[in-house]
Amino acid sequence: MSRQLEASERNPPPSNRQLLILLGMFIGSILVIIWLINIIANSLVWLIPPSVEQQIGKIVIPGYEKLAPATAAQNTIDQLLQRLETNLPEPQKQQDYRVLYVPEQTVNALALPGNAIVIYSGLVAKAESENEIMMVLGHELGHFAHRDHLRGLMQKLLWQFAIAYIIGDASWLQSEAATVANAVSQSQFSQSQELQADEFGLTLLQATYNHVAGATDFFARLTQERGANYAFLSTHPAPLQRVAQLERLIKQRNYPVLARSPLPPALR
Repeated sequence: MSRQLEASERNPPPSNRQLLILLGMFIGSILVIIWLINIIANSLVWLIPPSVEQQIGKIVIPGYEKLAPATAAQNTIDQLLQRLETNLPEPQKQQDYRVLYVPEQTVNALALPGNAIVIYSGLVAKAESENEIMMVLGHELGHFAHRDHLRGLMQKLLWQFAIAYIIGDASWLQSEAATVANAVSQSQFSQSQELQADEFGLTLLQATYNHVAGATDFFARLTQERGANYAFLSTHPAPLQRVAQLERLIKQRNYPVLARSPLPPALR
């Protein structure tokens, strides 16, 4: 018994202060890992060649292609995208973009690797002018310009790699296609990325119509429908802040706000 008492005295249980220090070190390590992953992802994303992105697209896009039949609405969306493409900056004009119009009630739009934009009929149904649709498409083109669609994917894959390395389980590598598709479908962008994409879309809207009517309408309307469960609100955060930022840019650049163009018949 005396030996046990002596051992416990030599190795007393950790104090609350020591536990807090250990917890702080653990949390600090996690934060450092997050910071490093973001830095690595932001650096590597610009090194991904178009050929690799196209290969990623071949994994992700077919699942959405099956949901997007050839319709009059699809043809109309194609034409709207082509109008925007003529006003893209020169490096982006060399890319071959496409849009997939999915007839589902989901209120969302996505930028996928491989230069594909997915837009759901549920989102189009919420629009009240052609300009609003063009702003959404321009916004997604902005994500391509800044490679946000690849940055989010890179961050998710780096996280999975780090976790697999720590726990010694690399089984996720065996289901690469499912991993990539899941990462893309659940990708979310930061506030700064969203605001940059909005600014890009605003510039395209001005270049296309010579005014920016409809730039904020769609986002402003979402903020008024409280309680609405829109996928767009989870993947494109803070609509109120975005409306304020767009209005500030419109004022700074003296962009005119003229009459909105009605929705094309196929999208009504």
